[in-house]
Amino acid sequence: MCRIAGIADKALQKEALFSITKLMCDVLRHGGPDDEGIYLSAAHNLCLGNRRLAIIDLSIHGHQPMNYAGRFHITYNGEIYNYKELKSELMAAGLHFHSHCDTEVILAAFAHWGQNAFAKLKGMFAFALWDLQEETLYLVRDASGIKPLYYHLTTERIVFASEIRAFNAVPYLQQADAEWEVYLLAYGHLPEPCTTLKDVQPLTKGCCLIYHLPNGDHCVKPFATTKQTTAINDKAGAEEQLRSVFGKAVKRHLFADAPIGIFLSGGLDSAIIAKIAEVQENISLNTLSIFFEEEAYSEKNYQDLLTAGITSNHRGFLLQEKQFHDHLPAIINDMDLPSSDGINTWFISKYAKDSGLKAVLSGIGADELFGGYPSFSRMNKTALLEKLPNAVLRSGRITQSKILRRLCYLSLHNPQGKYLFLRGHFIPVEIAAYLGISEKEVWHILERPLYKQQVEHRCAKDEASWLEINFYMQNQLLRDADVMSMIHGLEIRLPYLDADFIDLVAAIEPHIKYSGPLKKQLLIDAFRTVLPEPVWNRSKMGFSFPFKEWLSHDDYIKTRLNTADKKGLNYFSKFEQGHLHWSQLMTLMLLEKRYAC
Repeated sequence: MCRIAGIADKALQKEALFSITKLMCDVLRHGGPDDEGIYLSAAHNLCLGNRRLAIIDLSIHGHQPMNYAGRFHITYNGEIYNYKELKSELMAAGLHFHSHCDTEVILAAFAHWGQNAFAKLKGMFAFALWDLQEETLYLVRDASGIKPLYYHLTTERIVFASEIRAFNAVPYLQQADAEWEVYLLAYGHLPEPCTTLKDVQPLTKGCCLIYHLPNGDHCVKPFATTKQTTAINDKAGAEEQLRSVFGKAVKRHLFADAPIGIFLSGGLDSAIIAKIAEVQENISLNTLSIFFEEEAYSEKNYQDLLTAGITSNHRGFLLQEKQFHDHLPAIINDMDLPSSDGINTWFISKYAKDSGLKAVLSGIGADELFGGYPSFSRMNKTALLEKLPNAVLRSGRITQSKILRRLCYLSLHNPQGKYLFLRGHFIPVEIAAYLGISEKEVWHILERPLYKQQVEHRCAKDEASWLEINFYMQNQLLRDADVMSMIHGLEIRLPYLDADFIDLVAAIEPHIKYSGPLKKQLLIDAFRTVLPEPVWNRSKMGFSFPFKEWLSHDDYIKTRLNTADKKGLNYFSKFEQGHLHWSQLMTLMLLEKRYAC
Protein backbone atom coordinates (compact mmCIF):
# COMPACT_ATOMS: atom_id res chain seq x y z
CA MET A 1 0.00 0.00 0.00
CA CYS A 2 1.47 3.31 -1.05
CA ARG A 3 0.89 6.74 -2.49
CA ILE A 4 1.97 7.38 -6.07
CA ALA A 5 2.65 10.38 -8.29
CA GLY A 6 4.35 11.13 -11.57
CA ILE A 7 4.73 13.41 -14.54
CA ALA A 8 5.75 13.27 -18.19
CA ASP A 9 6.13 16.71 -19.73
CA LYS A 10 8.02 17.52 -22.93
CA ALA A 11 8.42 21.16 -21.91
CA LEU A 12 10.28 20.44 -18.66
CA GLN A 13 13.92 19.59 -18.05
CA LYS A 14 14.87 16.63 -15.89
CA GLU A 15 15.59 18.84 -12.87
CA ALA A 16 12.07 20.30 -12.95
CA LEU A 17 10.50 16.87 -13.47
CA PHE A 18 12.37 15.46 -10.50
CA SER A 19 11.59 18.49 -8.33
CA ILE A 20 7.84 18.40 -9.04
CA THR A 21 7.63 14.65 -8.46
CA LYS A 22 9.59 14.98 -5.22
CA LEU A 23 7.25 17.74 -4.01
CA MET A 24 4.20 15.65 -4.89
CA CYS A 25 5.63 12.72 -2.95
CA ASP A 26 6.37 14.98 0.01
CA VAL A 27 2.71 16.03 0.09
CA LEU A 28 1.73 12.33 0.08
CA ARG A 29 4.22 11.28 2.76
CA HIS A 30 1.46 10.49 5.29
CA GLY A 31 0.21 7.64 3.09
CA GLY A 32 3.67 6.13 2.65
CA PRO A 33 5.80 6.80 5.73
CA ASP A 34 8.14 3.80 5.32
CA ASP A 35 10.09 4.56 2.14
CA GLU A 36 10.40 6.89 -0.83
CA GLY A 37 11.57 6.28 -4.38
CA ILE A 38 11.78 8.25 -7.62
CA TYR A 39 12.51 6.93 -11.11
CA LEU A 40 13.62 9.41 -13.79
CA SER A 41 13.91 8.78 -17.51
CA ALA A 42 15.47 11.98 -18.79
CA ALA A 43 15.36 10.72 -22.38
CA HIS A 44 11.57 10.54 -22.17
CA ASN A 45 10.93 13.52 -19.86
CA LEU A 46 9.27 11.09 -17.46
CA CYS A 47 9.40 10.82 -13.67
CA LEU A 48 7.61 8.31 -11.40
CA GLY A 49 7.37 8.73 -7.62
CA ASN A 50 6.34 6.50 -4.76
CA ARG A 51 5.76 6.74 -1.01
CA ARG A 52 5.62 3.27 0.50
CA LEU A 53 3.54 1.81 3.31
CA ALA A 54 5.19 -1.59 3.73
CA ILE A 55 2.70 -4.40 4.44
CA ILE A 56 3.82 -7.31 2.21
CA ASP A 57 7.55 -8.10 1.96
CA LEU A 58 8.84 -5.46 4.35
CA SER A 59 12.39 -5.77 2.99
CA ILE A 60 14.24 -3.49 0.59
CA HIS A 61 13.11 -5.82 -2.21
CA GLY A 62 9.71 -4.15 -2.04
CA HIS A 63 11.17 -0.71 -2.82
CA GLN A 64 9.39 1.31 -5.50
CA PRO A 65 9.37 2.39 -8.25
CA MET A 66 10.27 -1.17 -9.18
CA ASN A 67 11.62 -2.43 -12.48
CA TYR A 68 11.40 -5.81 -14.19
CA ALA A 69 13.81 -7.06 -16.85
CA GLY A 70 15.13 -3.52 -17.26
CA ARG A 71 12.11 -2.70 -19.43
CA PHE A 72 9.05 -2.37 -17.20
CA HIS A 73 8.79 0.13 -14.33
CA ILE A 74 5.91 0.56 -11.88
CA THR A 75 4.76 2.80 -9.05
CA TYR A 76 1.88 1.04 -7.37
CA ASN A 77 -0.67 1.58 -4.60
CA GLY A 78 -2.77 -1.33 -3.35
CA GLU A 79 -2.94 -5.05 -2.70
CA ILE A 80 -3.30 -7.94 -5.16
CA TYR A 81 -4.97 -10.69 -3.14
CA ASN A 82 -4.43 -13.44 -5.73
CA TYR A 83 -0.78 -12.59 -6.34
CA LYS A 84 0.48 -15.94 -5.01
CA GLU A 85 -1.64 -17.88 -7.49
CA LEU A 86 -0.53 -15.61 -10.34
CA LYS A 87 3.09 -15.94 -9.26
CA SER A 88 2.91 -19.73 -9.34
CA GLU A 89 1.40 -19.62 -12.82
CA LEU A 90 4.07 -17.22 -14.06
CA MET A 91 6.89 -19.25 -12.54
CA ALA A 92 5.55 -22.34 -14.31
CA ALA A 93 5.75 -20.30 -17.54
CA GLY A 94 9.43 -19.63 -16.87
CA LEU A 95 9.40 -16.14 -15.32
CA HIS A 96 11.72 -15.36 -12.40
CA PHE A 97 11.21 -13.29 -9.24
CA HIS A 98 13.54 -11.50 -6.85
CA SER A 99 11.06 -10.51 -4.13
CA HIS A 100 8.08 -11.83 -2.20
CA CYS A 101 5.82 -8.84 -2.89
CA ASP A 102 2.81 -8.45 -5.14
CA THR A 103 4.36 -5.47 -6.94
CA GLU A 104 6.76 -7.65 -8.87
CA VAL A 105 3.91 -10.00 -9.79
CA ILE A 106 2.11 -7.14 -11.58
CA LEU A 107 5.24 -6.41 -13.61
CA ALA A 108 5.84 -10.05 -14.48
CA ALA A 109 2.18 -10.53 -15.38
CA PHE A 110 2.33 -7.57 -17.76
CA ALA A 111 5.59 -8.81 -19.26
CA HIS A 112 3.93 -12.18 -19.92
CA TRP A 113 0.30 -11.32 -20.77
CA GLY A 114 0.45 -7.65 -21.76
CA GLN A 115 -2.74 -5.67 -21.14
CA ASN A 116 -4.66 -8.90 -20.55
CA ALA A 117 -2.86 -9.07 -17.20
CA PHE A 118 -4.98 -6.27 -15.74
CA ALA A 119 -8.18 -8.33 -15.77
CA LYS A 120 -6.40 -11.14 -13.92
CA LEU A 121 -5.59 -8.94 -10.92
CA LYS A 122 -7.96 -9.40 -7.98
CA GLY A 123 -7.61 -6.73 -5.35
CA MET A 124 -7.59 -2.99 -4.83
CA PHE A 125 -5.03 -1.11 -6.86
CA ALA A 126 -4.00 2.00 -8.72
CA PHE A 127 -0.70 2.03 -10.54
CA ALA A 128 1.37 3.59 -13.30
CA LEU A 129 3.33 1.11 -15.42
CA TRP A 130 5.97 2.37 -17.83
CA ASP A 131 6.99 0.22 -20.81
CA LEU A 132 10.39 1.61 -21.79
CA GLN A 133 10.61 -0.31 -25.06
CA GLU A 134 7.18 0.74 -26.31
CA GLU A 135 7.51 4.22 -24.75
CA THR A 136 4.02 3.84 -23.34
CA LEU A 137 2.65 4.68 -19.90
CA TYR A 138 -0.33 2.77 -18.46
CA LEU A 139 -2.50 4.12 -15.65
CA VAL A 140 -4.71 1.38 -14.17
CA ARG A 141 -7.41 1.42 -11.46
CA ASP A 142 -9.21 -1.52 -9.84
CA ALA A 143 -12.68 -2.65 -10.87
CA SER A 144 -14.43 -1.38 -7.72
CA GLY A 145 -12.57 1.93 -7.63
CA ILE A 146 -11.31 1.26 -4.10
CA LYS A 147 -7.99 3.00 -4.69
CA PRO A 148 -7.98 6.53 -6.11
CA LEU A 149 -6.01 7.79 -9.10
CA TYR A 150 -6.31 11.30 -10.53
CA TYR A 151 -4.72 12.66 -13.68
CA HIS A 152 -4.27 15.65 -15.99
CA LEU A 153 -3.74 14.93 -19.66
CA THR A 154 -2.86 16.68 -22.92
CA THR A 155 -0.90 15.52 -25.96
CA GLU A 156 2.15 17.26 -24.47
CA ARG A 157 2.02 16.00 -20.90
CA ILE A 158 0.44 13.75 -18.32
CA VAL A 159 0.42 14.22 -14.54
CA PHE A 160 -1.05 11.77 -12.02
CA ALA A 161 -1.31 11.28 -8.26
CA SER A 162 -3.18 9.36 -5.56
CA GLU A 163 -4.63 12.54 -4.05
CA ILE A 164 -5.78 15.87 -5.42
CA ARG A 165 -3.68 17.77 -2.89
CA ALA A 166 -0.50 16.47 -4.57
CA PHE A 167 -1.27 18.63 -7.62
CA ASN A 168 -0.49 21.68 -5.47
CA ALA A 169 3.12 21.00 -6.48
CA VAL A 170 2.32 21.45 -10.20
CA PRO A 171 2.41 25.16 -11.15
CA TYR A 172 0.11 24.92 -14.16
CA LEU A 173 -2.62 22.94 -12.35
CA GLN A 174 -3.83 25.51 -9.85
CA GLN A 175 -7.08 26.66 -11.48
CA ALA A 176 -10.18 25.67 -9.54
CA ASP A 177 -13.03 23.87 -11.23
CA ALA A 178 -15.92 26.28 -11.72
CA GLU A 179 -18.65 23.80 -10.80
CA TRP A 180 -17.43 21.82 -7.80
CA GLU A 181 -19.32 23.91 -5.26
CA VAL A 182 -22.64 23.13 -6.96
CA TYR A 183 -21.90 19.41 -6.90
CA LEU A 184 -20.83 19.50 -3.25
CA LEU A 185 -24.02 21.27 -2.14
CA ALA A 186 -26.17 18.84 -4.10
CA TYR A 187 -24.42 15.58 -3.18
CA GLY A 188 -22.51 16.27 0.05
CA HIS A 189 -19.42 15.03 -1.80
CA LEU A 190 -17.95 15.41 -5.28
CA PRO A 191 -19.28 12.71 -7.64
CA GLU A 192 -16.82 11.37 -10.19
CA PRO A 193 -15.58 12.75 -12.53
CA CYS A 194 -15.75 16.09 -10.70
CA THR A 195 -12.81 17.35 -8.62
CA THR A 196 -11.92 20.75 -7.20
CA LEU A 197 -9.32 21.31 -9.95
CA LYS A 198 -9.96 22.26 -13.54
CA ASP A 199 -8.60 19.65 -15.97
CA VAL A 200 -7.87 17.06 -13.25
CA GLN A 201 -10.14 14.03 -13.08
CA PRO A 202 -10.24 10.52 -11.63
CA LEU A 203 -9.46 7.53 -13.78
CA THR A 204 -12.69 5.56 -14.21
CA LYS A 205 -12.72 2.38 -12.14
CA GLY A 206 -11.94 -0.83 -13.99
CA CYS A 207 -10.20 1.14 -16.73
CA CYS A 208 -6.74 1.56 -18.19
CA LEU A 209 -5.41 4.83 -19.61
CA ILE A 210 -2.82 4.20 -22.32
CA TYR A 211 -0.52 7.13 -23.13
CA HIS A 212 2.12 6.94 -25.88
CA LEU A 213 4.77 9.50 -24.94
CA PRO A 214 6.38 10.28 -28.35
CA ASN A 215 3.19 11.66 -29.93
CA GLY A 216 0.77 12.01 -27.00
CA ASP A 217 -1.74 9.55 -28.46
CA HIS A 218 -3.94 8.20 -25.69
CA CYS A 219 -7.12 6.33 -24.93
CA VAL A 220 -9.05 5.03 -21.92
CA LYS A 221 -10.54 1.58 -22.16
CA PRO A 222 -12.14 -0.82 -19.68
CA PHE A 223 -10.41 -4.03 -18.72
CA ALA A 224 -12.86 -5.26 -16.06
CA THR A 225 -16.24 -6.78 -16.82
CA THR A 226 -18.71 -8.61 -14.61
CA LYS A 227 -18.46 -12.33 -15.20
CA GLN A 228 -21.54 -13.96 -16.67
CA THR A 229 -22.27 -16.84 -14.32
CA THR A 230 -25.19 -19.23 -13.99
CA ALA A 231 -28.08 -17.67 -12.10
CA ILE A 232 -28.48 -18.92 -8.53
CA ASN A 233 -32.12 -19.73 -7.75
CA ASP A 234 -31.71 -21.95 -4.71
CA LYS A 235 -31.59 -20.17 -1.33
CA ALA A 236 -29.79 -22.97 0.52
CA GLY A 237 -27.27 -23.19 -2.30
CA ALA A 238 -26.77 -19.44 -2.26
CA GLU A 239 -26.10 -19.48 1.49
CA GLU A 240 -23.58 -22.29 1.12
CA GLN A 241 -21.72 -20.48 -1.65
CA LEU A 242 -21.74 -17.22 0.30
CA ARG A 243 -20.09 -18.94 3.27
CA SER A 244 -17.49 -20.61 1.08
CA VAL A 245 -16.57 -17.69 -1.17
CA PHE A 246 -16.62 -15.07 1.58
CA GLY A 247 -14.55 -17.29 3.85
CA LYS A 248 -11.87 -17.44 1.16
CA ALA A 249 -12.14 -13.68 0.63
CA VAL A 250 -11.55 -12.90 4.29
CA LYS A 251 -8.60 -15.31 4.40
CA ARG A 252 -7.00 -13.55 1.39
CA HIS A 253 -7.58 -10.13 2.94
CA LEU A 254 -5.89 -11.16 6.19
CA PHE A 255 -2.54 -11.92 4.57
CA ALA A 256 0.12 -9.43 5.66
CA ASP A 257 3.69 -9.26 6.91
CA ALA A 258 2.72 -6.38 9.21
CA PRO A 259 0.17 -6.20 12.09
CA ILE A 260 -3.42 -6.33 10.82
CA GLY A 261 -6.80 -5.92 12.55
CA ILE A 262 -10.57 -5.67 12.10
CA PHE A 263 -12.90 -2.75 12.75
CA LEU A 264 -15.58 -4.23 15.02
CA SER A 265 -18.50 -1.81 15.10
CA GLY A 266 -20.93 -4.16 16.81
CA GLY A 267 -23.01 -4.59 13.67
CA LEU A 268 -23.60 -7.57 11.40
CA ASP A 269 -21.07 -6.92 8.63
CA SER A 270 -17.92 -6.56 10.71
CA ALA A 271 -19.06 -9.32 13.08
CA ILE A 272 -19.15 -11.82 10.18
CA ILE A 273 -15.62 -10.83 9.16
CA ALA A 274 -14.35 -11.25 12.72
CA LYS A 275 -15.96 -14.67 13.20
CA ILE A 276 -14.46 -15.95 9.94
CA ALA A 277 -11.06 -14.46 10.77
CA GLU A 278 -11.04 -16.07 14.21
CA VAL A 279 -10.67 -19.58 12.80
CA GLN A 280 -7.89 -18.77 10.32
CA GLU A 281 -4.55 -20.42 11.01
CA ASN A 282 -1.45 -18.42 11.92
CA ILE A 283 -3.46 -15.27 12.58
CA SER A 284 -3.15 -13.22 15.74
CA LEU A 285 -6.55 -11.56 15.60
CA ASN A 286 -6.73 -7.88 16.56
CA THR A 287 -10.09 -6.12 16.85
CA LEU A 288 -10.91 -2.53 17.78
CA SER A 289 -14.05 -0.53 18.40
CA ILE A 290 -15.25 2.97 19.23
CA PHE A 291 -17.97 3.66 21.77
CA PHE A 292 -19.58 6.74 23.32
CA GLU A 293 -20.97 7.97 26.60
CA GLU A 294 -24.15 8.89 24.69
CA GLU A 295 -26.01 5.57 24.81
CA ALA A 296 -28.28 6.38 21.86
CA TYR A 297 -25.23 6.20 19.56
CA SER A 298 -23.03 3.71 21.35
CA GLU A 299 -22.93 0.05 20.27
CA LYS A 300 -20.76 -1.04 23.18
CA ASN A 301 -23.25 -3.65 24.39
CA TYR A 302 -23.09 -5.39 21.02
CA GLN A 303 -19.33 -4.98 20.84
CA ASP A 304 -18.97 -6.59 24.26
CA LEU A 305 -21.26 -9.43 23.23
CA LEU A 306 -19.13 -10.12 20.17
CA THR A 307 -15.73 -9.85 21.83
CA ALA A 308 -16.89 -12.20 24.59
CA GLY A 309 -17.39 -14.87 21.94
CA ILE A 310 -14.24 -14.17 19.90
CA THR A 311 -10.66 -14.90 20.82
CA SER A 312 -8.87 -11.68 19.90
CA ASN A 313 -6.69 -8.89 21.15
CA HIS A 314 -9.48 -6.35 21.49
CA ARG A 315 -9.19 -2.66 22.21
CA GLY A 316 -12.20 -0.45 22.78
CA PHE A 317 -11.86 3.32 22.63
CA LEU A 318 -14.18 5.76 24.39
CA LEU A 319 -14.55 8.81 22.17
CA GLN A 320 -15.72 11.84 24.12
CA GLU A 321 -17.04 15.16 22.92
CA LYS A 322 -13.92 17.11 23.91
CA GLN A 323 -11.75 14.93 21.66
CA PHE A 324 -14.15 15.60 18.80
CA HIS A 325 -13.83 19.37 19.24
CA ASP A 326 -10.06 19.18 19.71
CA HIS A 327 -9.46 17.17 16.53
CA LEU A 328 -12.12 18.57 14.18
CA PRO A 329 -9.93 21.33 12.63
CA ALA A 330 -7.22 18.76 11.87
CA ILE A 331 -9.77 16.33 10.44
CA ILE A 332 -11.10 18.97 8.06
CA ASN A 333 -7.56 19.82 6.96
CA ASP A 334 -6.80 16.14 6.41
CA MET A 335 -9.59 15.75 3.85
CA ASP A 336 -8.41 15.64 0.26
CA LEU A 337 -11.62 16.32 -1.62
CA PRO A 338 -14.43 17.80 0.51
CA SER A 339 -16.87 15.31 2.01
CA SER A 340 -19.66 15.74 4.53
CA ASP A 341 -18.63 12.50 6.24
CA GLY A 342 -15.43 10.61 7.03
CA ILE A 343 -14.91 11.90 10.56
CA ASN A 344 -15.75 8.49 12.02
CA THR A 345 -13.16 6.79 9.79
CA TRP A 346 -10.53 9.36 10.81
CA PHE A 347 -10.94 8.48 14.50
CA ILE A 348 -11.03 4.71 14.16
CA SER A 349 -8.00 4.86 11.84
CA LYS A 350 -6.13 6.99 14.36
CA TYR A 351 -6.87 4.44 17.08
CA ALA A 352 -5.75 1.58 14.81
CA LYS A 353 -2.48 3.36 14.10
CA ASP A 354 -2.00 4.08 17.82
CA SER A 355 -2.53 0.35 18.42
CA GLY A 356 0.40 -0.50 16.16
CA LEU A 357 -1.65 -1.79 13.22
CA LYS A 358 -0.69 -1.28 9.59
CA ALA A 359 -3.91 -2.61 7.99
CA VAL A 360 -7.52 -3.27 9.02
CA LEU A 361 -10.53 -5.02 7.52
CA SER A 362 -13.82 -3.11 7.20
CA GLY A 363 -17.40 -4.11 6.38
CA ILE A 364 -17.98 -1.56 3.61
CA GLY A 365 -19.94 -3.06 0.72
CA ALA A 366 -22.36 -5.41 2.46
CA ASP A 367 -25.20 -2.87 2.64
CA GLU A 368 -24.82 -2.03 -1.04
CA LEU A 369 -24.78 -5.67 -2.15
CA PHE A 370 -27.53 -7.10 0.06
CA GLY A 371 -30.02 -4.27 0.52
CA GLY A 372 -29.10 -2.65 3.83
CA TYR A 373 -30.24 0.91 3.04
CA PRO A 374 -33.74 2.49 2.97
CA SER A 375 -33.31 3.17 -0.76
CA PHE A 376 -33.94 -0.52 -1.51
CA SER A 377 -37.51 -0.30 -0.21
CA ARG A 378 -38.12 3.10 -1.81
CA MET A 379 -37.13 2.41 -5.42
CA ASN A 380 -40.56 1.24 -6.62
CA LYS A 381 -42.19 4.42 -5.27
CA THR A 382 -39.35 6.47 -6.73
CA ALA A 383 -40.03 5.01 -10.19
CA LEU A 384 -43.74 5.86 -9.88
CA LEU A 385 -43.07 9.41 -8.71
CA GLU A 386 -40.64 9.96 -11.58
CA LYS A 387 -43.55 9.57 -13.99
CA LEU A 388 -45.24 12.72 -12.69
CA PRO A 389 -45.06 15.80 -14.95
CA ASN A 390 -41.91 17.84 -14.46
CA ALA A 391 -43.98 20.86 -13.46
CA VAL A 392 -45.42 18.86 -10.56
CA LEU A 393 -42.03 17.43 -9.56
CA ARG A 394 -40.45 20.87 -9.38
CA SER A 395 -43.35 22.48 -7.56
CA GLY A 396 -42.22 20.86 -4.30
CA ARG A 397 -39.48 23.47 -3.98
CA ILE A 398 -41.90 25.83 -2.23
CA THR A 399 -42.72 23.41 0.60
CA GLN A 400 -40.90 22.86 3.89
CA SER A 401 -40.88 19.07 3.50
CA LYS A 402 -37.42 17.71 2.67
CA ILE A 403 -38.84 14.78 0.70
CA LEU A 404 -41.26 16.93 -1.31
CA ARG A 405 -38.54 19.46 -2.05
CA ARG A 406 -36.19 16.76 -3.34
CA LEU A 407 -38.89 15.54 -5.75
CA CYS A 408 -37.52 18.16 -8.13
CA TYR A 409 -34.49 15.98 -8.79
CA LEU A 410 -36.63 13.26 -10.37
CA SER A 411 -37.25 15.69 -13.23
CA LEU A 412 -33.71 14.85 -14.39
CA HIS A 413 -34.94 11.38 -15.44
CA ASN A 414 -31.55 9.74 -15.03
CA PRO A 415 -29.70 7.75 -12.33
CA GLN A 416 -28.26 10.81 -10.63
CA GLY A 417 -31.73 12.32 -10.36
CA LYS A 418 -32.94 9.26 -8.48
CA TYR A 419 -29.89 9.30 -6.26
CA LEU A 420 -30.32 12.99 -5.42
CA PHE A 421 -33.99 12.42 -4.64
CA LEU A 422 -33.01 9.66 -2.21
CA ARG A 423 -29.83 11.15 -0.72
CA GLY A 424 -29.36 14.72 -1.96
CA HIS A 425 -28.39 17.53 0.41
CA PHE A 426 -29.66 20.81 -1.04
CA ILE A 427 -31.98 21.45 -3.98
CA PRO A 428 -31.11 23.85 -6.84
CA VAL A 429 -33.05 26.84 -5.47
CA GLU A 430 -31.13 26.57 -2.19
CA ILE A 431 -27.81 26.08 -3.98
CA ALA A 432 -28.44 29.13 -6.14
CA ALA A 433 -29.25 31.26 -3.09
CA TYR A 434 -26.10 30.18 -1.29
CA LEU A 435 -23.73 30.66 -4.25
CA GLY A 436 -25.39 33.81 -5.59
CA ILE A 437 -26.06 32.36 -9.04
CA SER A 438 -29.23 31.62 -10.99
CA GLU A 439 -31.25 28.49 -10.36
CA LYS A 440 -31.15 27.86 -14.12
CA GLU A 441 -27.35 27.72 -13.98
CA VAL A 442 -27.49 25.17 -11.17
CA TRP A 443 -29.87 22.97 -13.14
CA HIS A 444 -27.65 23.24 -16.21
CA ILE A 445 -24.73 21.80 -14.23
CA LEU A 446 -26.64 19.06 -12.43
CA GLU A 447 -28.59 17.80 -15.44
CA ARG A 448 -25.37 16.83 -17.21
CA PRO A 449 -25.25 13.00 -17.10
CA LEU A 450 -22.43 11.54 -15.02
CA TYR A 451 -22.99 8.04 -16.40
CA LYS A 452 -23.33 7.89 -20.15
CA GLN A 453 -24.00 4.18 -20.56
CA GLN A 454 -27.49 2.75 -20.15
CA VAL A 455 -27.64 0.18 -17.36
CA GLU A 456 -30.27 -2.57 -17.36
CA HIS A 457 -31.54 -3.73 -13.96
CA ARG A 458 -33.36 -6.95 -13.15
CA CYS A 459 -35.56 -5.25 -10.56
CA ALA A 460 -35.95 -2.04 -8.54
CA LYS A 461 -33.74 -3.33 -5.72
CA ASP A 462 -30.95 -4.16 -8.13
CA GLU A 463 -31.25 -0.58 -9.37
CA ALA A 464 -30.96 0.67 -5.78
CA SER A 465 -27.85 -1.48 -5.36
CA TRP A 466 -26.33 0.03 -8.50
CA LEU A 467 -27.05 3.57 -7.29
CA GLU A 468 -25.60 2.95 -3.85
CA ILE A 469 -22.47 1.32 -5.29
CA ASN A 470 -21.79 3.88 -8.01
CA PHE A 471 -22.70 7.06 -6.14
CA TYR A 472 -22.71 6.76 -2.34
CA MET A 473 -20.13 4.01 -1.89
CA GLN A 474 -17.90 5.09 -4.78
CA ASN A 475 -17.76 8.80 -4.13
CA GLN A 476 -18.14 8.98 -0.37
CA LEU A 477 -17.53 5.74 1.53
CA LEU A 478 -14.56 4.49 -0.47
CA ARG A 479 -12.96 7.90 -0.84
CA ASP A 480 -13.40 8.71 2.86
CA ALA A 481 -12.07 5.29 3.87
CA ASP A 482 -8.99 5.69 1.71
CA VAL A 483 -8.10 9.28 2.57
CA MET A 484 -8.93 9.17 6.28
CA SER A 485 -7.04 5.92 6.84
CA MET A 486 -4.01 6.78 4.73
CA ILE A 487 -3.61 10.12 6.50
CA HIS A 488 -2.60 7.92 9.45
CA GLY A 489 -0.48 5.58 7.36
CA LEU A 490 -3.10 2.82 7.62
CA GLU A 491 -4.57 0.53 4.97
CA ILE A 492 -8.28 -0.39 4.94
CA ARG A 493 -9.16 -3.69 3.26
CA LEU A 494 -12.68 -4.54 2.09
CA PRO A 495 -13.46 -8.28 1.79
CA TYR A 496 -17.10 -7.64 0.76
CA LEU A 497 -15.67 -6.07 -2.40
CA ASP A 498 -13.58 -9.13 -3.21
CA ALA A 499 -13.89 -9.78 -6.96
CA ASP A 500 -15.07 -13.38 -6.60
CA PHE A 501 -17.60 -12.42 -3.95
CA ILE A 502 -19.05 -9.60 -6.07
CA ASP A 503 -19.43 -11.97 -9.01
CA LEU A 504 -21.21 -14.49 -6.78
CA VAL A 505 -23.64 -11.95 -5.34
CA ALA A 506 -24.41 -10.63 -8.84
CA ALA A 507 -25.44 -14.14 -9.89
CA ILE A 508 -28.01 -14.56 -7.10
CA GLU A 509 -31.56 -13.96 -8.28
CA PRO A 510 -33.19 -10.88 -6.69
CA HIS A 511 -36.09 -12.80 -5.13
CA ILE A 512 -33.51 -14.73 -3.10
CA LYS A 513 -31.01 -11.95 -2.51
CA TYR A 514 -33.44 -9.40 -1.10
CA SER A 515 -36.31 -11.45 0.38
CA GLY A 516 -37.08 -11.73 4.10
CA PRO A 517 -38.39 -9.55 6.93
CA LEU A 518 -34.94 -8.23 7.88
CA LYS A 519 -32.57 -6.14 5.80
CA LYS A 520 -29.73 -8.29 4.44
CA GLN A 521 -31.73 -11.40 5.36
CA LEU A 522 -29.74 -13.66 3.03
CA LEU A 523 -26.45 -12.58 4.58
CA ILE A 524 -27.91 -13.09 8.05
CA ASP A 525 -29.17 -16.56 7.20
CA ALA A 526 -25.84 -17.58 5.68
CA PHE A 527 -23.95 -16.76 8.89
CA ARG A 528 -26.70 -16.96 11.51
CA THR A 529 -25.17 -19.94 13.34
CA VAL A 530 -21.89 -18.16 14.13
CA LEU A 531 -23.41 -14.89 15.38
CA PRO A 532 -25.21 -13.94 18.60
CA GLU A 533 -28.88 -13.28 17.83
CA PRO A 534 -28.90 -9.72 19.27
CA VAL A 535 -26.29 -8.73 16.67
CA TRP A 536 -28.39 -9.66 13.65
CA ASN A 537 -31.92 -9.42 15.03
CA ARG A 538 -32.07 -5.65 15.51
CA SER A 539 -32.56 -2.43 13.61
CA LYS A 540 -29.67 -1.19 11.48
CA MET A 541 -27.45 1.36 13.20
CA GLY A 542 -24.99 3.16 10.97
CA PHE A 543 -21.42 3.89 11.99
CA SER A 544 -22.28 7.39 13.23
CA PHE A 545 -21.38 9.75 16.04
CA PRO A 546 -23.51 12.05 18.24
CA PHE A 547 -22.89 14.65 15.56
CA LYS A 548 -25.97 16.80 16.11
CA GLU A 549 -25.24 17.28 19.78
CA TRP A 550 -21.51 17.79 19.35
CA LEU A 551 -21.69 20.10 16.34
CA SER A 552 -24.22 22.29 18.17
CA HIS A 553 -21.49 23.07 20.70
CA ASP A 554 -18.58 23.42 18.29
CA ASP A 555 -17.02 26.89 18.12
CA TYR A 556 -14.96 25.98 15.03
CA ILE A 557 -18.13 25.26 13.07
CA LYS A 558 -19.89 28.38 14.31
CA THR A 559 -16.94 30.54 13.27
CA ARG A 560 -16.75 28.99 9.83
CA LEU A 561 -20.46 29.57 9.21
CA ASN A 562 -20.43 33.25 10.12
CA THR A 563 -20.12 34.24 6.46
CA ALA A 564 -23.15 32.20 5.50
CA ASP A 565 -25.18 33.60 8.36
CA LYS A 566 -24.27 37.13 7.28
CA LYS A 567 -26.03 36.39 4.00
CA GLY A 568 -29.21 36.08 6.01
CA LEU A 569 -29.43 32.35 5.45
CA ASN A 570 -29.16 31.47 9.17
CA TYR A 571 -28.04 27.91 8.59
CA PHE A 572 -26.74 27.31 12.08
CA SER A 573 -30.04 28.43 13.58
CA LYS A 574 -31.88 26.07 11.24
CA PHE A 575 -29.56 23.27 12.34
CA GLU A 576 -30.20 23.96 16.03
CA GLN A 577 -33.95 23.95 15.38
CA GLY A 578 -33.75 20.54 13.67
CA HIS A 579 -34.43 21.84 10.14
CA LEU A 580 -30.96 21.01 8.85
CA HIS A 581 -29.19 17.64 9.07
CA TRP A 582 -25.68 17.59 10.53
CA SER A 583 -24.26 16.40 7.18
CA GLN A 584 -25.78 19.45 5.46
CA LEU A 585 -24.17 21.67 8.07
CA MET A 586 -20.81 19.98 7.41
CA THR A 587 -21.23 20.57 3.68
CA LEU A 588 -21.77 24.28 4.23
CA MET A 589 -18.81 24.49 6.57
CA LEU A 590 -16.56 22.85 3.95
CA LEU A 591 -17.62 25.45 1.41
CA GLU A 592 -16.76 28.24 3.79
CA LYS A 593 -13.30 26.74 4.17
CA ARG A 594 -12.93 26.89 0.39
CA TYR A 595 -11.24 23.71 -0.77
CA ALA A 596 -10.47 25.03 -4.22
CA CYS A 597 -6.70 25.24 -4.69
